[in-house]
Order: sequence, then C-alpha cells, then structure tokens
Amino acid sequence: MNDEYYVSEKNLKEKAVLWEKEIKPYNIHRMKPALSSSALLVIDMQNFFLNPKSQTFTPGGLAIISNVSQLIKAFRKNRLPVIYTAHVHKSQKMDGGLMSWWWEGMVIENTEDAKIHPDLAPLPEEKVVFKHRYSGFYNTDLEITLRCLKITDLVICGIMTNLCCETTAREAFMRDFKVFFLLDATGTVDEELHLATLKNLAFGFAYVTKTEEILSSFREV
Repeated sequence: MNDEYYVSEKNLKEKAVLWEKEIKPYNIHRMKPALSSSALLVIDMQNFFLNPKSQTFTPGGLAIISNVSQLIKAFRKNRLPVIYTAHVHKSQKMDGGLMSWWWEGMVIENTEDAKIHPDLAPLPEEKVVFKHRYSGFYNTDLEITLRCLKITDLVICGIMTNLCCETTAREAFMRDFKVFFLLDATGTVDEELHLATLKNLAFGFAYVTKTEEILSSFREV
C-alpha cells in the first residue's frame, strides 16, 4: 500500500478509533437500526474510483472494501435490501452539466470503469440506481424504491465520503430517513475531508457509527 494513502485496510481499525474520538462531541444522537425496515446503500464502489490508475482514484475506497463486503453479506443473509448507486454519464455534453466542467474525468456508462468492483458486485435481483450528480436521490427513483420497500433506516457506505456519500446522507435525512453513516466503510481522497464530513453529519444529519456496530445489531436479533 502506498505510504501516501491516508488509510489502508491494515490500519483502518486504528484510524476508526481515532475518528470516533474526534467526532464524539457531535455524535450524540445514538440510534439502533430497525432491522426489519433497514436497507444498505452502497455508493459508487466502481472501478473508476478504485483503480489507482484512474484520474479520480479514491485511496480510501480500497481500505473499506472488506468492511463493505461484510455489510453486504450481513444484509443479504438477513434478507434485507442491498441497494447500489453507480455514478455514470452518457457523455460530457449530454448530461455532464457542471460536473463536466468541475472534474477532469467522467464515468461513461457501459464501460469497464462504470462497473461495481468485482468483490462487491450486485446480485442480478439487486437494485442499482444510476445517477448523474453527487446525490443518490437527484433525478433518480431511489426515494420511491425505499418507500415501496417501507424502509425507514438507511445504512450508508461507499465513496466519496465528502461528496456522494455526504450529499446522499443529507438528502436522506431531509426525507425523514434515519441515517447510519459508516465511518470505517466510507472513504475519500484524504483524511481531513473524511473527518470533516463525519463531524458535519454527526452534528446535523446522521448517527456516525462503525461497521462492527451494525454487524452486532444482526447478532443481537
């Protein structure tokens, strides 16, 4: 693992303890997920962001693959919805908007870059929400999907912590979903951005928690 990466799978647990201490003054709205009405939202764990050769490589994404995988397996085992988002564009001109000006690279649909990482690939029957902006709710059917499934609690993991994950978490809260945001199953490009999001969300939008706490909820049933 590159020494410049702010986190790796090897030191993720140690980092998570430090992050948890940092956000403690803000993270006062402790909750337990209502498992019968919970869904896991896996945000943008695509090759485009996880390939070190990509223009938009997200180092924190590699560190969280194992935790995201464990969450997926737990939700599947308990027959609870696993919903994916995938950030894609037809082209820079057609649906890029300001995104095409802001970023150097774009994920073009139906390419290898656009695919979910093979270790986390959705099952044929699992929902994939294709989005064109940071939010998983913007111009998508994510909300109606959650309402039809009678979901009240949303567990959020994926990348990037401070962009698509944070924006989606904020919008979920505004729609009255209880948000469980995984500090050790979200990742971004550097630690400062990651920690800033954890503090902001804990302060106003979500219960920021760890993968093990969610997994423990299943064992308590």
